[in-house]
Amino acid sequence: MKSKHIISIFLLVVISFIFTGCARYKDLPPGTVKPIGAGHGNASASAGGSSSVIESQVITIPPVDEKAPSPDYMVGPYDVLSVNVSGKPEFSSMVPSSGTTTIVTSNMGVITQATGCRVDGNGNIQLPYVGTVHVWGMTPLEIQERLTVIYAKYFNNPWVIVDVKEYRSQPLHLLGQFRNPGTYYMDKPINLLEGIALGKGYDNMADLSAARLIREKKTIAVDVYELLSNGDQRQNVWLKPGDTLYIPDNRNRQVFVFGAVKKPGPQPIPTGGLTLGQAIAGAELRDTGYDLNYVRIIRSYSATRGELMVVDFEKILRGDALPLMLQSGDIIYVPRSHIGSWNDAINEMLPTLQAVSAILAPFVQIKYLSN
Repeated sequence: MKSKHIISIFLLVVISFIFTGCARYKDLPPGTVKPIGAGHGNASASAGGSSSVIESQVITIPPVDEKAPSPDYMVGPYDVLSVNVSGKPEFSSMVPSSGTTTIVTSNMGVITQATGCRVDGNGNIQLPYVGTVHVWGMTPLEIQERLTVIYAKYFNNPWVIVDVKEYRSQPLHLLGQFRNPGTYYMDKPINLLEGIALGKGYDNMADLSAARLIREKKTIAVDVYELLSNGDQRQNVWLKPGDTLYIPDNRNRQVFVFGAVKKPGPQPIPTGGLTLGQAIAGAELRDTGYDLNYVRIIRSYSATRGELMVVDFEKILRGDALPLMLQSGDIIYVPRSHIGSWNDAINEMLPTLQAVSAILAPFVQIKYLSN
């Protein structure tokens, strides 16, 4: 019994050392009541000193502003055109060949239906007698007018009808949580809402706050969440050929920890959530050379709206502030020493952000990595 008593005292001493010697706060007298507010931002911090956020600023990016495109379809590479020259197959894209022409009967009699000619990669079509004709960037009506002038050399008063038989030059890529994702081809100018409708909308696993429009390898300042959830028509931009609209899965939630840590990079957010302390612990602080009084957090609310926060993590460790819950897409930067303005902090973070830019929230890509 005496030995068991000695072992119990020894364990209590060890536990006491663990929770007092390694932590940075002091024990409080029994019965002490210490109110801790859950405020956020400068107001609550100055009022009661209970918030760990000592600086906060909301950043808004104006939506992209572009002119409406021409309503006429512009022919491009890989489109298939039907060219009918005065109903004469020998001059049209109606040249009879085995298995390529279609004979149809109507109240006008027997007609040879055009099989079509494909626009090549240089934007040209090949026609009997006249050879190569450049059509890239022209409307069907403009092509008709050009061919009418050309065929006037061969017979009197020709008429020409040009129609697009297959649209293949203006792809739109819908990726992610669409009900019907895939590549679609635009047959007229369409806006963002019409593009989403092509994919039959999105499913219940879609993370609209992280949705993004990618154009020429850059994320465009368009807020899909504001458009679909709040009807902000400023976000209903015109789409361009080659655009990619991506809606990620809301189950893949993670934060990123960089700076004075041993294991920088992404960390998943478990079902119960993730606090700043847990994220820093998971990344493992370096043995020396870090400043926990000015931890920086870049938070994304949507593609065009975010927040910059400076957090006194030491305040949380002392028990003077509640644990700070993180949100999906948060970027946590633990500085090696005290840094001044946010511009200084961004310049320090930039090389790391550029290295992992493809998996960061669209707000960060647009605001800091688009140049």
